Amino acid sequence: MSDYIVRATAADLQIRAFAATTKELVEFARASHNTSPVVTAALGRLLTAGAMMGSMMKGENDKLTLQILCFGPVKGLTVTADSKGNVKGFAKVPQAMMPPSAVGKLDVGGLLGEGFLRVIKDMGLKEPYNSTVKLQTGEIGDDLTYYFQESEQVASGVGVGVLMNRDNTVKQAGGFIIQLMPFATDEIIDKLEANLAKITSVTKLFEDGNTPEQILEIILEGMNPVITDTMPTQFVCNCSKDKVESALISLGKEELTNIVNDGKEEEVNCQFCNKSYVFQPADLKALLKKAQSK
Repeated sequence: MSDYIVRATAADLQIRAFAATTKELVEFARASHNTSPVVTAALGRLLTAGAMMGSMMKGENDKLTLQILCFGPVKGLTVTADSKGNVKGFAKVPQAMMPPSAVGKLDVGGLLGEGFLRVIKDMGLKEPYNSTVKLQTGEIGDDLTYYFQESEQVASGVGVGVLMNRDNTVKQAGGFIIQLMPFATDEIIDKLEANLAKITSVTKLFEDGNTPEQILEIILEGMNPVITDTMPTQFVCNCSKDKVESALISLGKEELTNIVNDGKEEEVNCQFCNKSYVFQPADLKALLKKAQSK
């Protein structure tokens, strides 16, 4: 498998950990949406985090949504994931640009600016779990670390990164999430903090040739890490012509009548994968008949 997620425990179950390589799915998102390099980095980080967080969910039909609502040039990002490693996402302004940061790197924090991170978990209950926190730095990893502490009361370390080639394709993408259990000892906490302090960037770990398994070994050095599971992760969109037809019918008879009266074909793009669905005038008339019969 090319992109995959590794799950592990360490320190006699005092720590649970996740690491993922996501180069292929982030490149798929970049190509689908024709994102600028800095938007690719931002969306790629959120896709990576979403894939790992989705894998934390237990139910077959559980769904996770990560939304960033912000005032920066990109305006916002949305990612959804499930428990099987499937993830998809889009940026509101795919071609948004931002000058490099003071150290010459892609300025994801500047691209987002001030805003909020919303986490929605649909686990088949009466109401989905919904929590919103203020963006702390816009670097996404920092903001998710803050979310876990504030909303779930779980001490965590989140690192996500995307490295671009000179031709603006994706060179490296991946990340990790490390979480301390409530019964973790001070000794383990100190050891983990010391190990995390040695890491300069996620993308450097991948550039140095490390796999997700090796990255967890580095982060959890001296704490007896045990790999418990490995699963593929991929960009998967479940859009279809039937779903788009239902969406058009849901516009209502009046709106659909106006579209039919224009006498032109209608092109509808999926937000998540940018796939186009084209409806000829005859197709639209048939949909109007369906709407009128309801």
